[in-house]
Amino acid sequence: MKDQQAKNTESSIDIQKVQKDLEPIIKNVTERKLPQRAYQILRLAIRNLIILPGKTILEREIAEVLGMSRTPVREALIRLQTEGVVNLIPRKGFEIEPIEAKDLLDIYEVVEMLEGLAAKLSTHTISEDELTELDSLIEHQAKALNEKDLEEWARLDNLFHFKIINSAKNERLANVIDVHADQLYRARLITINQRPLPFQSIVEHRAIVACMRAKDGDAAQMSMQSHRKRARNEILKAL
Repeated sequence: MKDQQAKNTESSIDIQKVQKDLEPIIKNVTERKLPQRAYQILRLAIRNLIILPGKTILEREIAEVLGMSRTPVREALIRLQTEGVVNLIPRKGFEIEPIEAKDLLDIYEVVEMLEGLAAKLSTHTISEDELTELDSLIEHQAKALNEKDLEEWARLDNLFHFKIINSAKNERLANVIDVHADQLYRARLITINQRPLPFQSIVEHRAIVACMRAKDGDAAQMSMQSHRKRARNEILKAL
């Protein structure tokens, strides 16, 4: 993993390839203000591993990819730096932060507790329709696993957690979790082929929903924290 990340720093990005890979993201980002638009596109590009950990990027390259001037691109990169996603290297550009085991452990310790709280709060606010939607997501996850479509599984897994967090109806809690969500998603994607197929995750998701449907907030909290802890251990082992 470290060797691969080191190799990514040897050359700049392939502008044509990145442009092609970013087409769906650029199409779906509706923000018109250029700094915010650049930020959203770059954040998703890094999150989805279109630009890999350890890669060094230049303002002029990203400006060319996005069809913008360098000013909004620099504003977006500085914002990503404050979030710990990129790091400015003087006279070289911005490096995409590598995924380090220690950093990931710290993040998981925070997210385990906060997502457990979100599951507990959601137990008292979530509707039956929303629970049914979670059931449907789990079934689609199982289908993706049976078809060995791991990228689709990861996307649905992220959506499952996102919906529970939003159901808690606590914006501040959601914002704190959101700060770390991209790093966890990157770690899941980059290790997904080095880990066992996540059938256990399906079992745990069903257990979380069952606790919420039974209005047992404490059990939902414990189930979510246990689920995140197991996933954390698998990912750290793969790293």
